[in-house]
Amino acid sequence: MTRINRILILAVMACSCLSIMAQGITLRGIYQTHRTDANDVTSEYVGWNYNLMKAIFIVPQGLYKMEWDGTNVSMPVKDPAVNKADFYSNGKFTDDAKALWAANFNMMQANSGAIIHNGILTTIMSRTDMQNPDGTWVTNDTNRFAVRKWDIKTGDLLSAGDVYYPAWQCLESAGMAVNPRDGKVYGLFHITNKYLPDSILNDPDFFADENTDSTDSGYAICTIDLDKMEISQITPGLYYENYVTFAINSEGRAFALTSGGTAALPAEDGKVYDINGDLTGAHVFEFDLQTGLRISDNRASTGYMTQVKRQSACFSKNDPTKMYWMGYFNSGMGFDDYGNWMPLSDRNWIQNGKYDTALYEVDITTGEARRLGILEDRYLFSLMWVDGEEEPAPVAIRGDVDNNGKVSITDATKLIDALLNGNVSSLNINSADCNLDTNITISDITILIDYLLGGNW
Repeated sequence: MTRINRILILAVMACSCLSIMAQGITLRGIYQTHRTDANDVTSEYVGWNYNLMKAIFIVPQGLYKMEWDGTNVSMPVKDPAVNKADFYSNGKFTDDAKALWAANFNMMQANSGAIIHNGILTTIMSRTDMQNPDGTWVTNDTNRFAVRKWDIKTGDLLSAGDVYYPAWQCLESAGMAVNPRDGKVYGLFHITNKYLPDSILNDPDFFADENTDSTDSGYAICTIDLDKMEISQITPGLYYENYVTFAINSEGRAFALTSGGTAALPAEDGKVYDINGDLTGAHVFEFDLQTGLRISDNRASTGYMTQVKRQSACFSKNDPTKMYWMGYFNSGMGFDDYGNWMPLSDRNWIQNGKYDTALYEVDITTGEARRLGILEDRYLFSLMWVDGEEEPAPVAIRGDVDNNGKVSITDATKLIDALLNGNVSSLNINSADCNLDTNITISDITILIDYLLGGNW
């Protein structure tokens, strides 16, 4: 091959790479909130529907999408859109079903977590307090969590009505995600013995061994049964940081992001550093889903501050090293009207930008983030995912190296050949990684042979 041909090929490859990068991605999400100049409620009253016997509102809640084209971030737009003309015209309702569909989005609230599994969106709303007819407020523990089910494609409400769960089921989470390695739903749930029922609190045997007390107040990695809405703790509530996100990448690695409260003044690059010149702010932690324990590492902080409020994050299956994070713009600190760096007033959040949001990209190999764009209308998602990737690819059969739907001696042979030849790139890692450590090594052969001989992993 001549030198000029090599140059031409390299140029074509470079252009192809740039084209791929420029395509960007489409992110989708569940509405949590956005800001307005008047107040935080932008519902539109349409009218009283006598057939449905209810008032119909067009509300901000619903399914949204936004674009990152590699250069700019678009503002989120509702998708599917809600158009009043589709069900209301000339002062009359023309389609009751569509009117009800639009009104039901008012219940798509997920302040305690949301997850998509098997085409169904599950939202969890924590009803912290309830107001009595006399205007007083009471803590609501027996019906703390309202759970609703939705069709993720259409936005149809599938629940006949709200299903309520007590506070002691501990359904509040920093986020939930499906692990593509085993198909289970994991989450970082807040565990506390404050909400345990009397039958447990009055049982002395339950607290006999304080070293293994599984009710320790804090965050814990858990799996969740979405039919029963029951969590299963992998660890006690070991972690006390203010976690605001949780996401799992295509390799089955789990990450959570903490809030980034700091008094540091942002540098010229917009990031915050400590007195040693190291990045500070929000920090990304990795968790081992098998043990539920946090993995010790030396990742830097993201470099950006954020609020102690639930946010959202996700990965693209095409790049497991980059986490997209939709978070707050600062940690509550900022410049006042006189140029002083100080805590910002909640009352003046519209003017001072305390609750403004942005889209970030976090490099999980280093922990550092870059801000892709500011979302000036304070849009924030309760759950976020890449368009077309609502759920991970179907879970591969463990040990089925040749992908024929069953595990046999031929799978062991193929795995041995691949390791001897030093070429494991052609293998499906989800099938060949028999010991579930995300690497293909001789130990996977040992585990696979033991399975073939004994029938158990």
